[in-house]
Amino acid sequence: MKLTEIHIEELYKFTKKHYVEHYDVQTELVDHLANDIEQIWVENPSLSFEEARDKSFKKFGIFGFMDVIEAKQKQMSKKYTKILFKFIKEWFRLPKIIITATIFITFYTVIQSHISKGIVFTTLLFVASYEMYLVWKRRKKLKKEEKVFLLESMIKQTSAGFTTLTLINALNFINIADIEFNKLSLFWILFWALLLTLCIIVSYIVNVILPEKSEELLEETYPEYKIS
Repeated sequence: MKLTEIHIEELYKFTKKHYVEHYDVQTELVDHLANDIEQIWVENPSLSFEEARDKSFKKFGIFGFMDVIEAKQKQMSKKYTKILFKFIKEWFRLPKIIITATIFITFYTVIQSHISKGIVFTTLLFVASYEMYLVWKRRKKLKKEEKVFLLESMIKQTSAGFTTLTLINALNFINIADIEFNKLSLFWILFWALLLTLCIIVSYIVNVILPEKSEELLEETYPEYKIS
């Protein structure tokens, strides 16, 4: 006995009902469930589709699909990190390294001025606020899409999380430590100039470059993405 298209659609709804939100993870689970259900029917053809489905689902244990979801999230997080570092490296090669050096020198010069704390604080606050706005905007747009892939969600929805967290922590540290930037030693001036430069570069990559190249990146990762 073979599964019909209606059965496959029901399996997609079943995985979504059990908190599997992303289409690529749903597809992997549907494929597994479909093969297992057909094998169950070979052994016990009298079972209904629902009975065979539930019997297959029980094999995932008390946590259901959670282990599969976590494994896929870890796998795709590694993929996302590799993509991110690939684009970061480009900013330390010609010709982009000239822009990187200019940003670094600008911050290095500003930090030594008597109004450096206000400038640094304002810069960090602006970038963090802008990132949170973009994340909110992309999340709103993703909710309207029927098929959302896991990597797509990372690129368009959660990509700014790391830099936003870094910026907020930096802001808190500046407030708590009451840093006077123009009185810092050369080491700390270089450290803050580098940190701010990296924050600006990473923020630009995750908020502009990756979303612009999302279609290309998703087609490379998911052969079925273009079809969907």
